[in-house]
Amino acid sequence: MKLNNHTMADRIFLSSPHMSDEGYEMKYIKEAFDTNWIAPLGANVNQFEKELAAKVGSGSAAALTSGTAAIHLALKAAGVGEGDIVFCSTLTFSATANPIIYQNAIPVFIDSDYETWNICPIALEEAIQKYPQVKAVIVVHLYGLSANMDRIVELCKKHDVALIEDAAESLGTYYKGKHTGTFGDYGIFSFNGNKIITTSGGGMLVSNNEERIAKARFWATQSRDQARHYQHSELGFNYRMSNVVAGIGRGQLKILDQRVEKKKHIFEFYCRELGLLEGVQFMPKNDWNEPNFWLSSMILNGKIRPIDIMEALEKENIESRPIWKPMHKQPYFEKYDFVGTDVAAKLFENGVCLPSDTKMTETDLERVVETIKKLWWA
Repeated sequence: MKLNNHTMADRIFLSSPHMSDEGYEMKYIKEAFDTNWIAPLGANVNQFEKELAAKVGSGSAAALTSGTAAIHLALKAAGVGEGDIVFCSTLTFSATANPIIYQNAIPVFIDSDYETWNICPIALEEAIQKYPQVKAVIVVHLYGLSANMDRIVELCKKHDVALIEDAAESLGTYYKGKHTGTFGDYGIFSFNGNKIITTSGGGMLVSNNEERIAKARFWATQSRDQARHYQHSELGFNYRMSNVVAGIGRGQLKILDQRVEKKKHIFEFYCRELGLLEGVQFMPKNDWNEPNFWLSSMILNGKIRPIDIMEALEKENIESRPIWKPMHKQPYFEKYDFVGTDVAAKLFENGVCLPSDTKMTETDLERVVETIKKLWWA
C-alpha cells in the first residue's frame, strides 16, 4: 500500500513499543523460560516491584495487569465504596475514570488550567467547597506534564482526602526534583504498548503504605486466604502481572532515562521548527517541572486547525491524534457533575498530539515538520 509515495513500512507512529538495543528484556524473559517460571508470579515480578519502587523513590509497589487495575485497587485501598464522591481530572483517558464506576462511586470532573494542562487547584478548591464529603482525588499528569502538586497535596491534606496520582503517562517526570506518582497516598504507572516504557501491557501501584500495598496484592490474587484449600473471605480480582511480562519491564526500566532524553529531543525539535508559526503554542514547561515529554502536543489559535494538521500527516502515513476529549464531554460520563470554566474543552478543541515515537530518526522528524509547515506556506 502506498500513500503519497510512502509505503506502510515508512509509517511514523505516534508512540509505539521500543525494546532496548542491548536486549535487556530477553535476558529476563529467558530466565523465566529456563526456570519454567513463566506464570503466575516469580522472581521477575518481585524484582520489578522492588526496582520500580527504588527508581521512583516509593516505599513499596505491586505489579498488576494494567494501570487501570492499579487505579481500581488504589480506590479500594483508599476505602472508596458505593455512593462516595471521587474527584477526577476531566482531561484524561477514560481508564482514569472507569474504576470510579467499578467501585460504585460517583465521579465529579475537575477542569484543567493553562499553566499545567492538569487539574486546576482553584477548581479543585471550589469542588471541595461544593462536595466537602469527597473521599478521594485522582490527579492526572497529562502527557508527562506534572500537575501543581504543592497546592493539590495541601488541599487534600487540609480536607483529609485521599490523593491518587495517575502517572500512567509520566513515568520519569519530576516535580521539584521528586518523581510524579510519589506525592499522593497512591501512585499508578502504566506499561501499555504506547507508554514511555512498556511490558506489552501492565501497570504498577506504588505507595509508602506497605500494609495497603500488601492488601492490594492480596486482592489482585483473587483474595485467596492463607489456607490449604481454596478459601476466599473477600472479593478478589485477577490483576497480578505475569513473570514473563515483568521480565520485559525489568529490561525496559534500565533504558527509561534514554527514552526520556529522546522524548525531550523530539519535543525540542518541534518547538524549534514549529514554535514560531502563527497561532502555535506548545504544551507548557514550567521551571519546577521536568516532564518526560511522553507526547509532544500543541494548541492552535490561528487559521490552521488541528484537523488540518492531522489530515495532512495522515496523507503522508504519519500518525497523530487529538488531545484527549474531556470526560465530562463523553456520552457515558456527561451526566456527572463538572467544576471549572471549560479550559479542558478548549484544549481538546484546539489541540493536537504530534508523533513522539522514540524510534524516529532525524529524517522522520524533518518529514513531520515539513508536512506541517506546508500548511502555513500554502
